[in-house]
Amino acid sequence: MKIEGLLVIIPCGQGKVWDNEPNRGPTPARDTYTGTPFKVNRKYAEHFADHWVILSAKYGFIQPEFMIPGSYNVTFERGSTNPVKMATLREQIRAQALASFDKVVCLGGKEYRYAVHDAFDDFKKEVCFPFAGLQQGKAMQAINRAIQADNPFLVLKDRSEPRVGKGS
Repeated sequence: MKIEGLLVIIPCGQGKVWDNEPNRGPTPARDTYTGTPFKVNRKYAEHFADHWVILSAKYGFIQPEFMIPGSYNVTFERGSTNPVKMATLREQIRAQALASFDKVVCLGGKEYRYAVHDAFDDFKKEVCFPFAGLQQGKAMQAINRAIQADNPFLVLKDRSEPRVGKGS
């Protein structure tokens, strides 16, 4: 069920098509990342979101059709990889009108959640992190259950409220 006015932000992934196809040329972002977490997050985004974007530590907020020229290894977890700057993320939010959505949901690990929270903070936009705090395997299970139940905020039984904010 698509939810009108819902933006879902999903993290990119470490595994990329060039890992198995080194001679492959530029590829749309939606098809670039090959890991299971990305595939599960993409399925959630496509199932529920009116609109979705990928947060790449190299390119920032990118549309699924954005062409990735080739492999890269940049992460928010290691500053030495030179991740995208917060000012760039904020400018992308403005340029892509990402703060205009009624509800913003972010999936992914804490570094990506921190980046999204901080980037949207200037826009006074509440961002929901419904699966925050779950280990990756548990998060993937919870996301799959949410899709099956057609409820974007269905989480484990011991967590009834979506998590909101940086500390989530």
